[in-house]
Amino acid sequence: MKTRVLIVDDEPIARRGIRRYLAEHDGIEVVGEAANGISAVELINELHPDIVFLDVQMPDLDGFGVIENVETTGPSPVYIFVTAHDAHAIRAFEVHAVDYLLKPYDKERFAKALVHARQILEQRGKANRDLEPLLQSLRSLRPFERFVVKDKKRIFFVPVANVLWIEAAGNYACIHTARDSHLLRETLARLEEKLAPHHFIRVRKSAMVNGDCISEIRPMFDGVYDIVLAEGTVVTSSRRYAHKLRALLDPSTGNWM
Repeated sequence: MKTRVLIVDDEPIARRGIRRYLAEHDGIEVVGEAANGISAVELINELHPDIVFLDVQMPDLDGFGVIENVETTGPSPVYIFVTAHDAHAIRAFEVHAVDYLLKPYDKERFAKALVHARQILEQRGKANRDLEPLLQSLRSLRPFERFVVKDKKRIFFVPVANVLWIEAAGNYACIHTARDSHLLRETLARLEEKLAPHHFIRVRKSAMVNGDCISEIRPMFDGVYDIVLAEGTVVTSSRRYAHKLRALLDPSTGNWM
């Protein structure tokens, strides 16, 4: 059985180079190419390749965004990252045993990565176990600036700065902008972690708000507050999270100003 490979890179010359090196190895079938991250997500979901050569830096959706948005049903591909990342990122790849190719690379280094990936394929479970620790290590190296929203067959972006508030919706999270709302397959806890540098504040177990969009805070009763957002939406906090609102008004003491 042949090893099915997908090539993802926004540079045509880079895709041709990978094809040329793959042609020197037996048992390889190139099932497709993608020139951007959105097409990569669609092709991975459709073709279920065994190995994906994945460029890290692409203009629309980068390599990490591709992995985060691929459907999680079925075996995960083995990803070989093609990257110009610095040494810190490379060490993160090495620790978690998902291989990388640092541009420019030669055919000997390419062959080593391909052999490594095929070895991982023989242990299908290992590929899935390695992926999440890798993503966790690299999220801190990549600023989170926009949400990737999948709507039927369409994938589009919502800048973090445009989101007013977020609420839990079962196994999903619903992000609200001034114009519309979108469901994400994310937990609120994970989003809170991603959005920490963006001034989002957890105000109750099932909701967080964009601190930059708060226009008014109205005390209600017993540590409960109504938070009025810039376009008029009112989100009610719970007493459990009142300290976060107090810290917003006076970060040095956590008391109301």
